[in-house]
Amino acid sequence: MTDALAERERLTWDGFGEASRDLARAILADGFEPEVVVAIARGGLLPAGAIAYGLGTKNCGAINVEFYTGIGTVLDAPEVLPPELDMSYLDGRRVLLVDDVADSGRTLDLAVRLLSDQGADVRSAVIYTKPTTIIEPDYSWKATGLWIDFPWSFKGSVAQEDANAAERSA
Repeated sequence: MTDALAERERLTWDGFGEASRDLARAILADGFEPEVVVAIARGGLLPAGAIAYGLGTKNCGAINVEFYTGIGTVLDAPEVLPPELDMSYLDGRRVLLVDDVADSGRTLDLAVRLLSDQGADVRSAVIYTKPTTIIEPDYSWKATGLWIDFPWSFKGSVAQEDANAAERSA
């Protein structure tokens, strides 16, 4: 019997720091200097902040898109959730859109289209790209076909952890 965890890509906090710096270097080496970094919340929040620091970009925002509702569980289509990003600000600006992973690519594709439709010059960056994505990000740190354990999310929420502990002790 194989260990399910052995069949996963595990990103450590140190690996996250390396990925963020490598992506920032690749973006700058490409000559793209974003005026705004936009995260796809929630998974893109930490990568976007780290990459923005690496780039020296202070203008940051987030677009809330829900698609994954659990491990391997998705909605029929990605949905934009409130609060909404001030899209009018992005018109004519160079925008770096950041997410943790381009898995199916449907969330990234939706967000790129939304920002482009607002007149932004959009490039996308992700830590991981999967072979199943429908859109290739402009910048990606690593490709994998495995499920990814990110250091900020693989343990689940604290509320979920507490509920599981309460069930075990009952």
